[in-house]
Amino acid sequence: MSRKIAVIGGGAAGMTAAIAAARAGARVTVYEKNDRVGKKILSTGNGKCNFSNERMDGSHYHGSGAELIDGIYHHFGAAQTRRFFEGLGMRIKSRDGYLYPASGQASTVLAVLRYEMDRLSINVHTGQRVTGVFVKRDTDPDRYPGGEPGASRLVVETGGRAKDEYDAVIITCGGKAAGGSGSDGDGYMLAERLGHRIIPVVPALTALRCSEDFYKRVSGVRCDANLTLCIDGRPAGSDRGELQWTDYGISGIPVFQLSRDAAYALREGRSVTVMIDLMPDGAAAGNKADPGAKSAPDRTALTEEAYWRDRWDRQGGQTMEQFVTGLVNKKLGLLLLKLAGLKETEKACNIAPNDKKNLTKLFRSLIVSVKGTNSFDQAQVCAGGVDCAEVTLKLESRIVPGVYFAGEVLDIDGACGGYNLQWAWSSGYTAGRAAAGSPAE
Repeated sequence: MSRKIAVIGGGAAGMTAAIAAARAGARVTVYEKNDRVGKKILSTGNGKCNFSNERMDGSHYHGSGAELIDGIYHHFGAAQTRRFFEGLGMRIKSRDGYLYPASGQASTVLAVLRYEMDRLSINVHTGQRVTGVFVKRDTDPDRYPGGEPGASRLVVETGGRAKDEYDAVIITCGGKAAGGSGSDGDGYMLAERLGHRIIPVVPALTALRCSEDFYKRVSGVRCDANLTLCIDGRPAGSDRGELQWTDYGISGIPVFQLSRDAAYALREGRSVTVMIDLMPDGAAAGNKADPGAKSAPDRTALTEEAYWRDRWDRQGGQTMEQFVTGLVNKKLGLLLLKLAGLKETEKACNIAPNDKKNLTKLFRSLIVSVKGTNSFDQAQVCAGGVDCAEVTLKLESRIVPGVYFAGEVLDIDGACGGYNLQWAWSSGYTAGRAAAGSPAE
């Protein structure tokens, strides 16, 4: 007789788990507390859904389960995910290795998953919050054909009332990020009640809130920059990309990539700063000496030192506002003047050597103090969750056999670029097939 499986959570991981289990012959019921499944998928990738990445391996992941990635992806990684969605009728396009539905719509991803669930006759209960999962001992082998005296059944409780009994339960109800989509940490509660350890959960892939008072001056500015995260004064990671200045701090993909480590350090009460290089290719990048200039060095390309010396010599008659024009975004240039204690109306030729040094240093190493991250509601994912030391390679609980986990509820989080959705598809598919008693493909 086919196994009876409950999937708690109808997000990316839950829908994939349900499909995988049903394809393996199981009778599947999905419990989703929202009024519809897949709500969070619609907001991914700014509505375009970067659902995977052709450059996929464990180096893009963090958490206690990072070592699970390569083994699970060997059976169901980016290539298998691509075939999975193509088999559902979705055309796919790649942008520098980032995979999107060819329609450019996240709704396409959700639609093809829902159609497949309908085709497989998966039972979906929306508007139902699961409040508990309990183990029930079955002493009657005739009650469930194929059962053995003393075998365990799993009871799913909704609204404080016992519901149906299952051979296996897959917990895929996400983390605490993007609370507007329904993610509020229910999965952690269910796992903890089953005896699992929860690694402290913090927002990840989110903006950083900073202490300085100048952010409103540059809010809305975007620029290429290299960021170095420092914890207690020591470098702890770096990333380069488009930095977005907000009225409370810094945002953008390079900030998101560093936010996880920043959040944990702040949680521990440690000092967190970010050093910003506003000229990540160097001040002299692409610039050549002017052979007609008296100060031109005897070389084709200017060195960093020569570039600044030449600029001070050539533009000494300008005001400092004019001097910084063309170096970076004008608002940023004026901000750096203020931070260096220089007036916009001062002549460049009158600036003292030490003040010149301080200003040029700010372009390459502006340091901001981080006081917090944005909230879970504004985070794309969260770090932390069920300790992966307590699950098998098939994502089955080592504490309560028959219970499986998939997706963000586990202590695995990835970088920006389709890595977190890939984990949802892969972990959901793995848990679904395993719960149905089917070997990995």
